[in-house]
Amino acid sequence: MIEVDLIGGSPVAGAPPPPEVERLLALCFASAGIDEGHVAVQYVDEARITELNSEFLGVDGPTDVISFPVDGDEDAAVPRELGDIVICPGQTEDLREAIVHGALHLVGMDHETDNGEMLALQSEICSW
Repeated sequence: MIEVDLIGGSPVAGAPPPPEVERLLALCFASAGIDEGHVAVQYVDEARITELNSEFLGVDGPTDVISFPVDGDEDAAVPRELGDIVICPGQTEDLREAIVHGALHLVGMDHETDNGEMLALQSEICSW
């Protein structure tokens, strides 16, 4: 079972309801063979995502989503601490897509190096 914590109380306007967030995350993790673990999702403002983007990725300015993986594949505790997904609603048109995008990064996918595999899977999951 994938456990999901929505950090910061009730989601922002336009965010999918918690059961939909859980469903999307379960689909993403299942695509990587992960059926147990914990993930946190947090919605933040542009100032906070800009701070995180600068501090952790060395990029100045806001972005839509940043993922912070915690446990790797090897020697991970069960259930795994999959990581955190931080989303800036002001920087994305589709919060469902941002959730999926962040989760696929948590399982190790990288759209900058995988010849379109991650974005194709993202599109497929968002269509379900």
